[in-house]
Parts: sequence; structure tokens; C-alpha cells
Amino acid sequence: MTRSGPNSFQQLEKLGEGTYATVFKGRNTQTGELVALKEIALDTEEGTPSTAIREISLMKELHHENILRLHDVIHAESKLMLVFEYMDKDLKRYMDTHGELSAGVIKSFVYQLLQGVSYCHDNRILHRDLKPQNLLVNAQGQLKLGDFGLARAIGIPVNTFSNEVVTLWYRAPDVLLGSRSYSTSIDMWSIGCIAAELWRGRSLFPGSNNEDQLKRIFKVMGTPSERSWPGVSKLPEYRADFPVYVQQELRALVPRVDPLGLDLVGRMLRVIPERRITAKEALRHAWFEDLGV
Repeated sequence: MTRSGPNSFQQLEKLGEGTYATVFKGRNTQTGELVALKEIALDTEEGTPSTAIREISLMKELHHENILRLHDVIHAESKLMLVFEYMDKDLKRYMDTHGELSAGVIKSFVYQLLQGVSYCHDNRILHRDLKPQNLLVNAQGQLKLGDFGLARAIGIPVNTFSNEVVTLWYRAPDVLLGSRSYSTSIDMWSIGCIAAELWRGRSLFPGSNNEDQLKRIFKVMGTPSERSWPGVSKLPEYRADFPVYVQQELRALVPRVDPLGLDLVGRMLRVIPERRITAKEALRHAWFEDLGV
């Protein structure tokens, strides 16, 4: 990372606004290079938000072609400015703009997403908030992971994590059921949801709350029981009166996908976390053989 002053960057138009930050398109006044400027307002009493501290500390360590590059951190009186490489749009906006995506584009995006996540997992980091809005795409078709505000390093033994992570539609059933001892499988469920969404053009499980989200998942993947998932009844949000659904064919929800692609999505969307494919295994899946990588 470089060290620049607040005047080194010119603010252009606003790109988006989140709970604790506003993102602008910007320009480096010395080089003319386009950047993304993430402005975080600092509370006079509470100081820098923990999400910002976490994002900065993790992103300084992560160097991979499929992870957004943090150029600089600028501290001003009442705000913190994170300077990132500029990407043209997020994946959600890309899908909205391009409509039905080709099989080749989908395969490329899923592969790049897995590469970025595999690198994180190799470095013992969980992203914990994978969704199309946090994946960025440039004009060259390169995809990068962004927004590491909820990311966490995995300790040994497994830490007790919060279950208030991952945007609802991409949240794994074990987390929805209140599990706090999850691992890399939490990100793999999210990737399965994103891959299916790329094919469908809309979200796979668009729940309105925790209970509705679980019901939507169980309707497709089947309701788990102690027989199918030993220990599930001990999870805090488990209820003995969940409606009992039988597993359905995933193809009915993702009709455009080819058999190999469907197999990979199915391996990511396994209800029992230990049975989900890992990012490293997924990268070796036969679906990617024709990518020539």
C-alpha cells in the first residue's frame, strides 16, 4: 500500500451507500487512475467501526487476482477513506444489465469466485458475506471479492462465531439454525446460491425472514432429521414441528444448467455442512475442464 494525503484523490459520482460507509468513484489526482473511495464516518466517542478495522487488517494481507486490491488508507479528522482499485460494477448490476448470461461467462465467474475463496480459506479466512453485491466485475470480465467487513480469521480450535452473518438469501441452513461453530462450508453454501442465481437470473432462496428462509431451503433440499443429520436437533433454532419436505430435483429450479454444472451446484448446496464440497475440490471439478486453466 502507498501513503497518500486526502487531497491525492478527487471524488467523482457516488456508487453506493451502506450501513457504515459511502462508496464513490474517484480519481488519483497525480496519476489520473480511477479508484473506488470508501468513506467511513468516524464516531467521536466510539472511533473506527470494528467492521472497518477488520476489513483493513485482512485486506492488507490478501494479495490475489480475484480479491479487490486495497491501495491506501487515509485518515482524516472525522472520516476514514479506504482507496480500492476501481471495478466497473458489482455482479448484481452486471446481471441486471446483461440479462441471460452465457454458459461460458457463468463458468468463468464461478471459477474466479472459487479461486478467490480458495485463497481466503487457504489463509484461514472466512468471507462470511458472499453475495452478488459484494462481487465486483471489470470490463475485462475479471471478478473479484470485495467487502471483507464481516470476514474473520479462523482460529484453532474453531471459534464460536456469531450467527448474524451472511445476507439472509445466501445464509447456510446450519447458520440459520443457530450454529456458531461453522467453518469454510459457510462460504461454499453462498457460492452455490450465487452460481444458481447466475443461471436463473434471480435468487434461489429469496426468504423474507429466518423461518421463511429455512422453509424455502427445506422445500427443495428436504427437511433434515436426526437420522439424516445427527445433532441437528441440538441446534438453537431447530424446531421439532418444522414441516417435513422431501428433497426435490434441483434441476427444476435451475433448468438451464448442464449436468456437470448441476452436479457442482448440488455439491455446494448440501444441507449438512460437513458434506459440502470445499473450494479447492470444486476448482478440480470436471465442469471446469474445458476452461483450459
